[in-house]
Amino acid sequence: MSPTTEMVVGVFAHVDTTVKALEELRAKGYHDLEVYTPAPVHEIEDVMERGRPVSRVRLFTLIGGLTGTASGFILTIWSAMQWGLVTGGKPIASIPPFIVIAFELTILFGGLATLIGMVVLGRLPRFRPSASFDPRFTNDRFGVAVHCAAERRASVRDILRTAGAEEVKA
Repeated sequence: MSPTTEMVVGVFAHVDTTVKALEELRAKGYHDLEVYTPAPVHEIEDVMERGRPVSRVRLFTLIGGLTGTASGFILTIWSAMQWGLVTGGKPIASIPPFIVIAFELTILFGGLATLIGMVVLGRLPRFRPSASFDPRFTNDRFGVAVHCAAERRASVRDILRTAGAEEVKA
């Protein structure tokens, strides 16, 4: 948030008024929004996800999975080459027996990389709540925080009030 950016928070009592406010804000070009809800609401998620880029967490998963596959094959082939136990006349480094280990490490490394990606990209943990948080948002109210330029603050207030906000604060 830059120094010229201000935050306007609207407090709503109902889901439909919150969705209406979000749709109007998005239509007017406001995209830097934070929404607080006491419970997950699909309608709000639908509005917020329109036009949002695909999450980069999947890249963490892909890199972790490929690393796991490579690690599984390298570990097993290296171990077989070190101890060279010939079984049934088969080659020492035959691939089929090592697929299970490679698969297991693919799943393990992919899952761990996904967790790391979610923590890193989600900027977790947050030790301080955001300035726009209100304790009512965990009980029975919905909140919409809009980050906007100082000269657009009045426009944002009007949109939130028109949509049905109980309270609008800057």
